[in-house]
Amino acid sequence: MEINVLFDDGLDGVLETDWLENVAEKVLVAQGVSPEAELGLVIVGQEKVRRLNLNYLGKDEPTDVLSFAMLPESADRDPASFVVAPDGIQHLGEVIISYPQAVLQAEEHRHSVKKEVAILIVHGVLHLLGYDHERPEDKQKMRAREAEMLNDIGGDLN
Repeated sequence: MEINVLFDDGLDGVLETDWLENVAEKVLVAQGVSPEAELGLVIVGQEKVRRLNLNYLGKDEPTDVLSFAMLPESADRDPASFVVAPDGIQHLGEVIISYPQAVLQAEEHRHSVKKEVAILIVHGVLHLLGYDHERPEDKQKMRAREAEMLNDIGGDLN
């Protein structure tokens, strides 16, 4: 799997690239995504995530995570059914995480920043793979899968 991690200006080194890649890869593997998949993971500041949230979702406020899927929306998207590009790689999309928002939320929930970032990676990647939380039954399904993933990641959250 190819996981491209990028840091916004001023955020280099706030988290280990290898750790971020490992968390994202565990989610992809657990979801049965092909080893020939690629995704971008971008760590940004509040202003950048606010602009993205405004430009793409019409919400003029910061948020914790945004997902931009490269595939058509589908509630029942199966990772095995992804269209493979001519280069043979399944381009899944990008997960954008606001590091400052993750720090705030970690403090609110009284756990580590790493755990909060892992929660956001899991949430964002599941969105790329077709999970949603608009309807109560979808929210319940997504939350259950997130809990399973975080339990599997476990030791990497301190």
